[in-house]
Amino acid sequence: MSTLIERRDEALSAASHETVRSAIGGLRAPRWETVHDIVVVLAGLCSPPRAEESETTRFLPLWRAIGEGEDGALKSFQELVHGGWGGEDGRWTPEQVMGLLINPFGAIEIHPSLAVPHKPTISEDDWVRIMVKQMAEHGPEHMLRVLLHTLKGDYVGAAEGAPYGYRDADREALDAYTAFRYGCQEILRRLGREPNLLAESIRAMRADETMDRDDRAEMLENESDLSLMREVMIMTPDTWDEVSEEAHHMAFGYLIKQISPVGSLGLPDSERFRIVWRVPEPLSE
Repeated sequence: MSTLIERRDEALSAASHETVRSAIGGLRAPRWETVHDIVVVLAGLCSPPRAEESETTRFLPLWRAIGEGEDGALKSFQELVHGGWGGEDGRWTPEQVMGLLINPFGAIEIHPSLAVPHKPTISEDDWVRIMVKQMAEHGPEHMLRVLLHTLKGDYVGAAEGAPYGYRDADREALDAYTAFRYGCQEILRRLGREPNLLAESIRAMRADETMDRDDRAEMLENESDLSLMREVMIMTPDTWDEVSEEAHHMAFGYLIKQISPVGSLGLPDSERFRIVWRVPEPLSE
């Protein structure tokens, strides 16, 4: 056996006669590299020969169980991805039992809006990192109960009819609302530091030759409403909550030329959205 391993170009170990004897005789727990090479050689000696990859995949969890017990006998995530749940022979595998138990489908009725084809808004790796962080901060029990509650249909955006972007129009509407809210927050921050910002932005907007004709026509129509203009002109961080929503939208158009999403869902608004101001923000000293 040691000689056959030595002849292999892709051997993981340089198993000596004594190493092989100890591994097969159970004298001590061998390294995985040794077990791998023994299994590969034996698979090639079978009649007919067995597939090396499937045999090493079958033996790996058995070897892990030596040091990790029952948990080690389960396939790793990557092994599940490449090797599946098993059970091709009609017998239940530990992985299949685990998969059945952890699937929320067995415990709840998943809401129909969560069970339709959709375009993911974040990657699986990002989702896992977020969940790990949340579990560290709030505990696994809390997060798992929140997950089940979410899958039952009470999720962020449900009331607005925008479940995680499953419908593109609703996703765009929710993004627009979030962008407007963040833009207003930034407007208040700048108005508190730059008292002349609104007047300078109005002048910059009127001098902007690239402004869309429809947007300019709408702005001129709004400016014909004198009561609305009075609200806008007295707008400060202190009076913000006292003026109408129409005045907020008008101030938004004066100060912000463009706001667009540049980051994925789940990032802070400052990283998710990029604002192009009509009057660039002065560099901080």
